[in-house]
Amino acid sequence: MKIYNTLTQKKDEFVPLEEGKVKMYVCGPTVYNYIHIGNARPAIIFDSLRRYFEYKGYDVNYISNFTDVDDKIIKKANEEGISAKEVSERYIREFLTDMEALNVKKATYNPKATEEIDGMIEMIQTLIDKGYAYEKNGTVYYSTRSFKDYGKLSKKNIDDLESGIRIAVSEEKEDALDFVLWKPKKEGEPYWTSPWSDGRPGWHIECSVMSKKYLGEQIDIHAGGEDLVFPHHENEIAQSEAANGKEFARYWMHNAFLNIDNKKMSKSEGTFFTVREICEQYPPQVVRFFMLNSHYRSPLNFSRDLMEAAKNSFTRILTAVGQLEYLLKNNVSPMDTMTAQELLLMKEADSLKEKYDSALDDDFNTADAIAVIFELVRIANTSCSTDSSNPFVLATYDRLILLSDILGLKVHIEEELLETDIEKLIEDRQNARKNKDFAKSDQIRDLLLEKGIQLEDTREGVRWKRS
Repeated sequence: MKIYNTLTQKKDEFVPLEEGKVKMYVCGPTVYNYIHIGNARPAIIFDSLRRYFEYKGYDVNYISNFTDVDDKIIKKANEEGISAKEVSERYIREFLTDMEALNVKKATYNPKATEEIDGMIEMIQTLIDKGYAYEKNGTVYYSTRSFKDYGKLSKKNIDDLESGIRIAVSEEKEDALDFVLWKPKKEGEPYWTSPWSDGRPGWHIECSVMSKKYLGEQIDIHAGGEDLVFPHHENEIAQSEAANGKEFARYWMHNAFLNIDNKKMSKSEGTFFTVREICEQYPPQVVRFFMLNSHYRSPLNFSRDLMEAAKNSFTRILTAVGQLEYLLKNNVSPMDTMTAQELLLMKEADSLKEKYDSALDDDFNTADAIAVIFELVRIANTSCSTDSSNPFVLATYDRLILLSDILGLKVHIEEELLETDIEKLIEDRQNARKNKDFAKSDQIRDLLLEKGIQLEDTREGVRWKRS
């Protein structure tokens, strides 16, 4: 398998650090609101990559963090008159709900920044001891020029970066390019005690620490959106390699931006949508299909027309699968062995499987892989009928399910819940909330969401609708 490595700027053959195992770190969300549709792209892409590795027999350790202390979280907490922890925990739950709807597998572990402060203090002290960081009046800065390879990921020249940058009067940096590792508390902010001041860590240090704790000093793949290349991932490299004295990540993968109607996402211009809003208008699996139906390194444009086209295309797969399930369930075929023509078609299907694997082995080209799925759909639509043998229908069905499942596309047509079942589940959820059994309440909501039922809590009670 070859992966485009941002570090080398070419497709590199993937060779894991340890045979049969893959260590992946994917930067997670800052949890202060519902995630937007752009956040969904890396979540879906790298979940699908993880699934492909697992299909190929790898044991994947997949870590994705939660940034649960941040200026935006604190601002939200102050606006609502609650604690930052309450804000972050609420939106962690909402994030996990959205991920389940999109069929994104749970990470091996989702570390939270606030639970890893001791490790951050330890790494910061190591960087100070090694001469890569310094303290000024309770703030600890990373000395960017002390790391000779700074800029190797983003291909930015450190002297070019400095031009135009000025140190503000209030700052005490030794160099304009130095960045914060630890900062003193401000009034009303959450804080932790450190050797330098009561305060909290800078953003970049958390990923270096969590990656090391849960994956080790060296990892196979570090991934995220292309907006993280600089400065976040560049700073992670500087921190981790300075502290640990060895290469941090062997492969760096970055997905391209998602635009709305060919424009950058903007709340003021009305080109900003949360995953929750989109999933109220389109089935979550259509959203997943839409994200995978283009190469992850290609900019992706989101529009209603394109979503409608994705919905129609995905429906073609569902219809083909539904027809095959009907033939199998009703056992309509009298034949128990494949005909000569069917055997030839199975050879074609096997060659399509090889074509599918080749597409994903070439820098995870999901668009070409999905094109192969539609070639199988064509075989199902033109060659599977009441006149086909049972083994042929079953083999076609199994291949279609397998190729869809590798990409996390749920193509089974599930029976809809009856209205009486929905009302009973809503009643059970309300009782769970009254009893403060929030785990059960969330579990019921997640089950309804999985079945395509959207809930809305209003003053008049709970309203629901099918997505």
